[in-house]
Amino acid sequence: IVSFGKVTPEQKAEAKHSLAIYSWEDFLQLGESKQFDLPERTKSDICTIMYTSGTTGDPMGVMISNCSIVTLIAGVKHLVECVNEELTEKDVYLSYLPLAHIFDRVIEEFFISRGALMGFCRGDVKLLVDDIELKSSIFCAVPRVLDRVHSVQCIICSETVITSVHHQVYYRRFLGEANCLRRCLMWHTQLYSFFKFAYVKQIIVSAEFHKFGNMKKGTKHEDASFICDRVVLSKVNSGLGGNVRLILSSAAPLSDHVEEFLRGVACCHVPQGYGLTETCAGTFVSLPNELSTLGTVGPPVPNVDRCLESVPEMGYDALASIPRGEICVRGDTIFRVFADGWFLTGDVGERQPNGSMKIIDRKKNIFKLSQGEYVAVENLENVFGLASVIDSIWIYGNSFESFLVAVVNPKKQALESWAAENGVHGGFNSICQNPKAKRVRSRGALKDWKREKAAHIDPVPFDMERDPLTPTYKKKRSQLL
Repeated sequence: IVSFGKVTPEQKAEAKHSLAIYSWEDFLQLGESKQFDLPERTKSDICTIMYTSGTTGDPMGVMISNCSIVTLIAGVKHLVECVNEELTEKDVYLSYLPLAHIFDRVIEEFFISRGALMGFCRGDVKLLVDDIELKSSIFCAVPRVLDRVHSVQCIICSETVITSVHHQVYYRRFLGEANCLRRCLMWHTQLYSFFKFAYVKQIIVSAEFHKFGNMKKGTKHEDASFICDRVVLSKVNSGLGGNVRLILSSAAPLSDHVEEFLRGVACCHVPQGYGLTETCAGTFVSLPNELSTLGTVGPPVPNVDRCLESVPEMGYDALASIPRGEICVRGDTIFRVFADGWFLTGDVGERQPNGSMKIIDRKKNIFKLSQGEYVAVENLENVFGLASVIDSIWIYGNSFESFLVAVVNPKKQALESWAAENGVHGGFNSICQNPKAKRVRSRGALKDWKREKAAHIDPVPFDMERDPLTPTYKKKRSQLL
């Protein structure tokens, strides 16, 4: 036993069964005046044992080899260079994701391989806004964090920015205070009208979004709208430190509207990636400036093979005109047990004509209702989650019942606004218990058995302290149950 504190002679005397106790200083002296050769290592040796998040049960230790780590870093380096975003020693990375998570781990190792800088957050997510002052050049995030960024930035753009631009540029024009350049900017770009239509109730209307419209025509994001970037949209990037060149989302699917929003207003590349602990993180990643990959996780990284396997019970056919099935991968990045074969991820993908992969379902999170119908619960949660009042939702069913139930975390501001409009009085907790508030509405047509029969509105958010979420905000369904 090695203690970082002092060890008294009495404590050493208590040691039994050949147990030795050392203070840290005494322990260091054991190696003085002794020479040891570094042990020989091969690429097949285990580099680390990384534990999974435990979303479907107990966390499992995944044996990751030296070869897996080095191969992954080589693939990331190749991809970054292909989009002319090679990292240098001047680049900075802010590490705030769990250090024991594969996503953060490989990004750190990539930065180390490039001689770049890293800073570490203070451990409190609430202080992340202050830690962003580190001015990270690559911002790695999980969708839950980017959803928050989207909500906050929509409010900023729709209220603060519009008011500021409208007041300082539009009205001063009539007061004669704006210079000629500002008048030309106002006349040419109609900034106020642009934002008036582009941000309506915190949702981007992409048809009216000037910059995104140019990007759809094939223009790179940095050239799509120089004026809008400089005058207004740079404020979004400033909210992330002002130096961000790339936002990488992974660990869970990113909503299309959030990805579209960030690609348009963040003034940087916004690729979405896919990977698991068992695949050493990187497996697929979308390409910057390629809007055809929006809503997908992009093509596979250069050192990974992939295929789809049909899932008949869920109606997915890998040989159909639109191939759908369970994603299977193989390659040097796959953990040791499956080094010579295919690893079945449990995620259901849809192969796009351009070679990108779109995650559409989760094979493991399906169950059969009493009438024999299969339910893909994550797909349903995505549908119900589109409701403007819902922050997070967990849906449950089993083969002994013919219907579904749900637990919902509402968006506090949205629910209170709804209550005021519908004459529902009381505090937030009281509103959550009101029968009217429990009528969860979903978008699109769903069969009756796909609609939840009962919903419990929980005013306390799903969080890691109560243990229904993993450190990367994925649902632990056994704890939620």
